[in-house]
Amino acid sequence: MSTKFSPIITAAELLNNASQIILIDARAGANAFENYQKEHLKGARFVDLNRDLAAIPENPANGGRHPLPAPEQFAKTLSSLGISTEDSIVVYDDKNGSNFAARFWWMLRAVGHEKIQVLNGGYQAAVQLNFPVTTGNETFEKTEYPTQNWQLPLAGIDEVETARKSDQNIVIDVRDQNRFKGLTEPLDLIAGHIPGAINVPLTENLDQNGFFKPSEVLAEKYHSIIGDKKAENIIVHCGSGVTACHTLLAMDYAGLPIPKLYPGSWSEWSRNDREMATQNVR
Repeated sequence: MSTKFSPIITAAELLNNASQIILIDARAGANAFENYQKEHLKGARFVDLNRDLAAIPENPANGGRHPLPAPEQFAKTLSSLGISTEDSIVVYDDKNGSNFAARFWWMLRAVGHEKIQVLNGGYQAAVQLNFPVTTGNETFEKTEYPTQNWQLPLAGIDEVETARKSDQNIVIDVRDQNRFKGLTEPLDLIAGHIPGAINVPLTENLDQNGFFKPSEVLAEKYHSIIGDKKAENIIVHCGSGVTACHTLLAMDYAGLPIPKLYPGSWSEWSRNDREMATQNVR
């Protein structure tokens, strides 16, 4: 592993250690908070992508649809969640980590917090093991989480422009194949991909039951893709810098160094005067 603390935890492990862990509910959707209040894993505290894990711009051309918040703003979010630097955190969503759980994991790791894990199989896996659920809101004491700079590597649009043209770099797009090819685009204005990028859908990180594949399987997979390229020469992106974190999580779980995240991703790239590869058949 790239850290001593595994980035993935099973529902059984969570059940056995729940009293020592702060749970974070990162489920998504238009009614995510209402659904949280109706039912969530007992003790879980709620985070919202737009409010807590992004700084939404007026124009997505400036950083994409979900730019990272300033580190000091994220520290305020962690403080409001009652998280301290030594706490063990487990985050879950209901999309096998590909919604917001992996984004929260990456952000905590990026401020130097090591004890953060994503629940393998998500909310459903815990419920199936009879993890207790409850309704309403949780009560807890706030903390003062210290502000840290982002410590994991990031890439901006100009660096991606250079990297996509270089044999020394790999730019990975984790969106599904149809979005990559430009056959469909449910969220952004233009369908297609960054020229020079390769498509490695994040769904390939999971088995047929929606659990992460074994770390050794993921290690073999990504070694075959990146070869001897160093992490600083690899850039991973998606639509808006959220689901790309799922692949960064998978690579960390596989024991590989965490590559660069391009937070703006396709939502920023496609709104700027940049070359685009499109095959839109609509």
